[in-house]
Amino acid sequence: MESHMLLTWTLMCLLLRPVATQNPAPEGVLNCCEGDVLFLVDSSGSVSSYEHSRMLHFLSELLLPFSLGEDQVRVGLLQVGTQPRIEFGFDTFGTQRGLQEALKNIKPLRGDTNTVEALRMAKESVLRPGTASGARVGLPRVLVWMTDGVKPGDVVGPMASLQEEGVAVLVVSTGHGNYQVLRQVVSPPVENHLYFVDIDDMSIITEDLRDAIIEIIRAERINVRDVSTNSATLQWRPVLSGLQGYYEIRFGPVATGGTGSSGGSGTGTSPSTGGSHYQRFVQAADSSNARLTGLKPDTTYTATLTPESNEQAFNTLSVTFTTQPEVLSPSTVTISESGETSVRVSWGPLQPEVASYYIEYSALPSGKLHAITVARTQNSTLLRDLQPDTTYLVTVTARHASGKEKAMSVKVCTQEVTPALEDLQLTTVGSNSVQVDWKGSVPGLRGYWVTWEGQHSSDPGHRSSFYLPPDSLSTRLTHVPPSARVCVSPIYKTSRGEGLCCTAQFHSDAFAYGYQS
Repeated sequence: MESHMLLTWTLMCLLLRPVATQNPAPEGVLNCCEGDVLFLVDSSGSVSSYEHSRMLHFLSELLLPFSLGEDQVRVGLLQVGTQPRIEFGFDTFGTQRGLQEALKNIKPLRGDTNTVEALRMAKESVLRPGTASGARVGLPRVLVWMTDGVKPGDVVGPMASLQEEGVAVLVVSTGHGNYQVLRQVVSPPVENHLYFVDIDDMSIITEDLRDAIIEIIRAERINVRDVSTNSATLQWRPVLSGLQGYYEIRFGPVATGGTGSSGGSGTGTSPSTGGSHYQRFVQAADSSNARLTGLKPDTTYTATLTPESNEQAFNTLSVTFTTQPEVLSPSTVTISESGETSVRVSWGPLQPEVASYYIEYSALPSGKLHAITVARTQNSTLLRDLQPDTTYLVTVTARHASGKEKAMSVKVCTQEVTPALEDLQLTTVGSNSVQVDWKGSVPGLRGYWVTWEGQHSSDPGHRSSFYLPPDSLSTRLTHVPPSARVCVSPIYKTSRGEGLCCTAQFHSDAFAYGYQS
């Protein structure tokens, strides 16, 4: 009877035990961090099914607030048993839904506590940077060992090896044995990285352990991008997302002796910003970038970012950068595509501070001045309607938004006119026909215009003309009157060029000759 009553009382206690529920995600954690965290969970025979389930429930609450993914926090889990097993690697879950579901379905391994083999697997397969599904290069790595403290094995050496490679080791023990071993394997400070807690009271260390992990993987970085001669953009991870607060930004020239670069990132306390010569403004808690303007060219600046919130303390971040030197475009002017009546003028480099470009040109020594204006995005223009075989002075002026101007001049010569045809020859054939031959081959020529006109008093004004394609270099004219004047002219795209002319002479002995005039 007493045995039956004891069983009933035990069941009632179990039924009356408060059911642990997942607390809502603490504000401010979601975008705080970037790193890889591996949990080494003891599920050997010394750990009961109940204790195993409590450990997994603890992990569920511990990890719930974190944002998961490639640019956030990644989580892996490796169970310890006779044959340790990787339940999931860092690249398995990118959402909390998948992670939480997986934690509910993990079964214990049982068997021996083969922690040494588990650490070997962790080092070679999971925590090694750059390997397939392994840790990311250059980001913090954390190993959280959850054990009952029973027969941990010879773990001091393997744990020390991991720490030498930059892995931070934290330990949660649900037992009270092997304190000296566990104390020896954790990363300093021991008081923040070693926890002894009863299996039913694990929730009391949730916040402290989470804060310890956050302290290691907190992504407190500020970067500079889009640096120009008078502006730059600050970019940071929005650590205040979900919190009440703001970002205070200060920037100013570095005190004498400061150095910097055209862009970079930094952490920690701000160096000197040149005493009182700094500017200050604030940004909303949900912002992640700000544009700094009014900077001086070729000057080293320090910018600091201080997240301010009554709900959580944050470090002040700083970065040093140097603005671009002031190169008033153009610094180079070049000439190309030089022809008989046109040339192309190009300049550079293009700069955002330039409002427009003003191009002037005139024939030397005292030709008429011509000018055109082109947009700030244009780095060349074609000058047309120039005189052949002529030297021009071309000046390109950059008109800056600040009102400043910079000009650069070059001389350019147009090409000589290449005769479209030459060596016109007439050969009389019989009493009224003429063979016309010429030489010519000019790129872009559209053809030839052949004309003959009677000059004899008996047939004045008799005129005939026709077109020939550009590959024609001869033709025969018939019924040509005596002393007819024959002309051949080149045809260009927009006009007819100057041609050559000859007079045909007919003699009774059919002797053929011709001359140019």
